[in-house]
Amino acid sequence: MTDDASAVRAPADPFDPPGLEWSRVSGKLVTARLVVSLGTVGLFAVAGAVVALATGAAWVWAFPAFFVLLALWLLWLVPRQVHAIGYAERADDLLIRKGIMFRTLVVVPYGRMQYLDVERGPLTRALGLASLQLHTASAGTDASIDGLPAEVAERLRDQLAARGEARLAGL
Repeated sequence: MTDDASAVRAPADPFDPPGLEWSRVSGKLVTARLVVSLGTVGLFAVAGAVVALATGAAWVWAFPAFFVLLALWLLWLVPRQVHAIGYAERADDLLIRKGIMFRTLVVVPYGRMQYLDVERGPLTRALGLASLQLHTASAGTDASIDGLPAEVAERLRDQLAARGEARLAGL
């Protein structure tokens, strides 16, 4: 026999713990990822078209057509992937989630953080973005947050480092 309260309760989503406010990354990350991925796919599409024109065989046009379809799929997929990235700061740890079909939730306790890196490549620098890489005592639990505005990444780095030092001092 089931309790009426438990029968009505929906199962908790492990990727969205209750009472958390998730911070999102910048929408400019969509632009950065599309420039890289569509640039690569576009090169293959152009190369396929050149080969198709050079050979004159109609079936060779299947290769550039495939890359055009791949580009359209990326235009649909990348914004959804970026929208799925989020992070939340709790009292004792940082949560990072990403993924649509294959979802990932990483929980990094502040006391386990060893050091933090802020990275900016040429494209992300031009868009005013940065990535925050968190390194922990375990190599398997390193985490990163891509697509943060540069000033947010620097503020978060300093804030997380201070919290990590406070937790280590308590050991």
